[in-house]
Amino acid sequence: MSTHNSVLTARDGEVFTVTINRPQVRNAVDSSTASALANAFQNFEADDTLHVAVLTGAEGTFCAGADLHEVADGRRTAIEENGPGPMGPTWLQMSKPVLAAVEGHAVAGGLELALWCDLRIAARDAVFGVFNRRFGVPLIDLGTVRLPRMIGQGRALDLILTGRGVSGEEALQMGLVNRLVEPGKALETAVELAQILARFPQHGLRADRMSVYEQWPLSWKEARHNELKHGLQVLASGESRAGAQRFASGEGKHGSFKNGPGD
Repeated sequence: MSTHNSVLTARDGEVFTVTINRPQVRNAVDSSTASALANAFQNFEADDTLHVAVLTGAEGTFCAGADLHEVADGRRTAIEENGPGPMGPTWLQMSKPVLAAVEGHAVAGGLELALWCDLRIAARDAVFGVFNRRFGVPLIDLGTVRLPRMIGQGRALDLILTGRGVSGEEALQMGLVNRLVEPGKALETAVELAQILARFPQHGLRADRMSVYEQWPLSWKEARHNELKHGLQVLASGESRAGAQRFASGEGKHGSFKNGPGD
């Protein structure tokens, strides 16, 4: 495990875990923590031996958002339009999956960090919300973009305008959460899911994932060509033929399913 004062990182095989470690302020993110989070995920992106990351918070809270004490004192680092994001990695586009393991509150900028992740695994008693509404702090980590795309504009505006909190149960119903678990089990479940994803053939997984993200601004025709471009790269890698050969040798027949080579 490696450490920064406010960010902990650890690896377990091909899975990389990043923990916001400021429990004394409910894991609120100050400027140095934002920088450390961005650096951690840039290192994850650059490491070819790591396939999936998990983002979580220490001691039962995911993240309470930006550190408003720092904002109130005027000590917050100025926002750079071309930087990685005010909360750290939120303006970065990873080529590999990141999962959020949410216990306790994921609110304000903490909600935006959770939205940045590909999937969200949350405890039943977790709380999501745009709590910054009550303090006049805007969403600038793509919350106003990702949230309506994820759950629809009507539901997104309900959360954004009212600032109300929603439980894990309601978040699951509206599509904000992908998996719901008992309290205390979010990180364990997220890591287990990350290990499953890490064992799949990676070229195909990453190509399909990237096509999903890239299709948003494209016309249907452009999106079709973009999907094909990614798919042809996978076929050229030999990964698909190797998978077909495994199938032809008997793997996956009669309803059996394995998570990847070697299982």
